[in-house]
Amino acid sequence: MPVRAGVASNLGIVEFTADDERPHPGLVDEWVFAVWLPDASVGIVSGHRLFESHAWYWAAMVEADRPLMHLAEWDVVVRAFDPFIVKAPEMWAEHQLDAPMEQWSIGNEAYFVALDDPDDALGRAYGAPTPVAMDLEWYATGPPSGIANGYEQQGVVHGEIELLHRPNLELVEVPGHRWRRWGIGLGPLATAEPHPTSPSHRTEPTHRAPFAFPDGTIAEWTLTTTGWSGRGLAKQRGRS
Repeated sequence: MPVRAGVASNLGIVEFTADDERPHPGLVDEWVFAVWLPDASVGIVSGHRLFESHAWYWAAMVEADRPLMHLAEWDVVVRAFDPFIVKAPEMWAEHQLDAPMEQWSIGNEAYFVALDDPDDALGRAYGAPTPVAMDLEWYATGPPSGIANGYEQQGVVHGEIELLHRPNLELVEVPGHRWRRWGIGLGPLATAEPHPTSPSHRTEPTHRAPFAFPDGTIAEWTLTTTGWSGRGLAKQRGRS
């Protein structure tokens, strides 16, 4: 049965089906997941954008009083038998569909770079290589709702994060959100929540996870106790 939700436009009601969870031939597809602890002491963002012959993958982990863990791979070969698997030197990742509109697996084993200054992620992102492994399960807590070029959905996350020389981090029923988009072309995801740098948003603490995409655009993600919010910024100078 299709899942129905209203899109964020004047187009009325559209139907989202199980097929919309999977790639759309001839279009650009994107899946983004965000996870956080209610006190905003830990947060994770993981994104995957699929083109016809290659893919982009990006992820970040923020923690209170620790460097930003940043990961970006911009030239991933698409595997025809399973486009949700991302493999590159020193990394493996996946956003695996378990049950349409109900459950996803988020996996990652990679060397992130530890960045003391989040803005370094917008340049060459030089930092200490740090192994991180994530094994997370996202479960829906409500139906999807329409956004431009797709839909979003609230949920909860269970799982474990393995960290070097530190106890593993267990996640039990923590907030999680996902966004699913597709189209002829996509810019950085802009979420519906007010960005924490705006005057109307004073919640603390704040952690940043910026990403510089190969097309020159920037995604700025920020975590507060109300959750993650994202916005797209103009192209960087000197990039096409």
